[in-house]
Amino acid sequence: MKCLPWIALLVLSNGLIRADESAKLIKVRKIWDQAPHNAFTDLVRFKDRWFCVFREGKGHVSPDGALRVITSADGETWESAALITSPTSDLRDAKITVTPDGRLMLAGAEAINAPTTHRHQSLVWFSADGRTWSDKHEVGDRDNWLWRVTWHKDRAYGFGYGCRGDNRGIRLFTSSDGKSFETLIEKSSVEGTYPNETSLVFLADDTCHCLLRQDGQPNSGYLGTSRPPYTEWTWKKLNVRIGGPHMIRLPDGRFVAAVRLYDAPVRTSLCWIDPDAGTLTEFLALPSGGDTSYAGLVLHDGLLWVSYYASHEGKTSIYLAQVKLSGS
Repeated sequence: MKCLPWIALLVLSNGLIRADESAKLIKVRKIWDQAPHNAFTDLVRFKDRWFCVFREGKGHVSPDGALRVITSADGETWESAALITSPTSDLRDAKITVTPDGRLMLAGAEAINAPTTHRHQSLVWFSADGRTWSDKHEVGDRDNWLWRVTWHKDRAYGFGYGCRGDNRGIRLFTSSDGKSFETLIEKSSVEGTYPNETSLVFLADDTCHCLLRQDGQPNSGYLGTSRPPYTEWTWKKLNVRIGGPHMIRLPDGRFVAAVRLYDAPVRTSLCWIDPDAGTLTEFLALPSGGDTSYAGLVLHDGLLWVSYYASHEGKTSIYLAQVKLSGS
């Protein structure tokens, strides 16, 4: 596939801004490209610093995958804080959050290079400063990818998805400490042959919304809603294919998501989510293309900060965008 150049994507984004008038791309810049392949990001603000995490490796899938942690005081100048490696597995899909007791929690999964009893295992690490990390903790179930951990009222929640062809489906886990997870739902009732990547948002009244990627048949994204104890979910089909979903709720109540969109040109875009209507509406295509997506989202000082990766400039690299949203 031939990707549009950076300027063309920016012009496309500006066109969407003029039509929508709900967002303006203030700045975007490359913040890391030191590995042959740099991808699958997340972003957090912790103790007045930025921390961005992602995978480094020789390729999109390669046995040497490691999780890089970089940090910045201002979002402009970045330095490496840590590199977590494994001699026996490909570490993938870093996610980072702040625990209720004020530590950083890094989550990911390992694809074992020479599997015997299983191929995939979800892992977490903890840190007080983002530079020194604990030993790994195995969490969730073998060959079930605990995708993204979200904290709500001192508990961690996350859907894991089956990694084997004979074990597809999403399973909901919860934990009081982030180290030991129990199963709330063995297999959710969402339709489809391969539900997988998810992002959870909890409301003040304990309602939970889930943005879900669905491959196989159908390949549309879904929006799920549940109330405590989160064992029963209703799902609405979004009628658009998405990848690498992440969603947050703004102070004014709006839901904003970053996803990979597959209609040409393939791109990382920001979208509005309407849980009541079950709709996803694109409003800003970020400069991106090719191998791209997997964003981190943080609202800070009136701007939406977005980490993501893309290969539109040739090499798969990490980018950081600042977006002004109307009303924020």
